[in-house]
Amino acid sequence: MAKAVTRSWFRVALAKPDGERIVVAAEGEHLGVAIAAAEQHLKGSSAIACDSEVDPIPLGESVGKQHVVELADASVDAVYQWPRGVLPKLGAPSKVRTGYTVHRDPKLLVVEAQTTADKVTDLFLGMLERLPSADNLEIRVLDHFESAAHTTVWLTSRVDGKRILSFLDDHDVDLIENGHVELSIYLRAKTATLRLTEHKTVVWLSDGDQLKGDVTRWMSELGVEPIAPSEPFATVAAGPHVHYRAAKSRDRAKLEDYLYRQRLRRVDKVVARAREPETDG
Repeated sequence: MAKAVTRSWFRVALAKPDGERIVVAAEGEHLGVAIAAAEQHLKGSSAIACDSEVDPIPLGESVGKQHVVELADASVDAVYQWPRGVLPKLGAPSKVRTGYTVHRDPKLLVVEAQTTADKVTDLFLGMLERLPSADNLEIRVLDHFESAAHTTVWLTSRVDGKRILSFLDDHDVDLIENGHVELSIYLRAKTATLRLTEHKTVVWLSDGDQLKGDVTRWMSELGVEPIAPSEPFATVAAGPHVHYRAAKSRDRAKLEDYLYRQRLRRVDKVVARAREPETDG
């Protein structure tokens, strides 16, 4: 017997090409489907905020006739073209901007970059292409993916950068555009990691700063400039936000089954810590 499909309504704020901002109510099996429906309803628009849980929406005669309804409330804060997989909640203030910063850490070199939806894949894969070596890809399927209450950690065998690049390029919808997934690429010879976080920032971590000049130069080449130390580096994680997966992506069970069939090894299962409700999309 086929499993019944449950559909819910979400509020989605959209930025139209002319800069106008509106809020719609969109229906979907999950938030990613609702966002895709909202953007398709207004061609050329992009989602800039949302609510994963809403009160009953007074749609009146619209119920059952369409899956996206424009709402009267169009109060939306600053616009940013967020990478796929994560959005701030409606009404959450944000001072986010594109750029990179070098975090102060006494033990590690940590360089973190943030960019817009149309550039995040090119930034992450562009950094990968420039690495002097790469050994393993780690995929963390996080606990807030379908409220699983645990994170599973999957690891490739010892491979190289070209094979990792090819794999990620072929599975960008399931992995890069999934806000419930975190990706890490290990460089064992450099004791370093290149990471795409669950909040869609690109992070370089290393024990030493021998590649600091190269890393910052690569980021500039890929269109991300430094943010002055006096200016805040704000990400979506700083305020209430929602994680989601793309409309045409695999659910958690299918993704993990696929990773297994692709010969990745599940090397760990981590029980979730307490989490704020608004970060669970």
